[in-house]
Amino acid sequence: MMKAFAPGLWRRLLSMIYEFLILVAVLFIASFVFHLVFRDTGSLFFRPAFQLYLLVVAGIYFTWFWTHGGQTLPMQTWKLRVIRADGGQLFLKQALARYLFAVIGFFFFGCGILWALFDRDGLFLHDRLAGTRIVRIGNEAK
Repeated sequence: MMKAFAPGLWRRLLSMIYEFLILVAVLFIASFVFHLVFRDTGSLFFRPAFQLYLLVVAGIYFTWFWTHGGQTLPMQTWKLRVIRADGGQLFLKQALARYLFAVIGFFFFGCGILWALFDRDGLFLHDRLAGTRIVRIGNEAK
């Protein structure tokens, strides 16, 4: 098993930028499928249904990767892993909580991310609330 170290804020932010690019691609494909199935874009319920659909697709993307190895592709690239506070692999309930708290924190002007500047352990707010943390994996801390 690899040793785990606390990653710096910049490493986590750069990973999030890469994550954003991957997520845009995933949501683009999901949007294409949605528009093929539901062609009536003028419907009153189209926009809320479409937004909810994209939120669910993103949730499935993140929770699946977090519960199956703790890493998305960008997290693998930046040698980061999300784990429980006790060091174990995330449960589905924790992954869902982490995702929902992250979405809420993001839509409140990024306060969930800014929280890391003031948190005693440097955790994002969604990690603090969900009982998770991000660690850097590797043979040595850099």
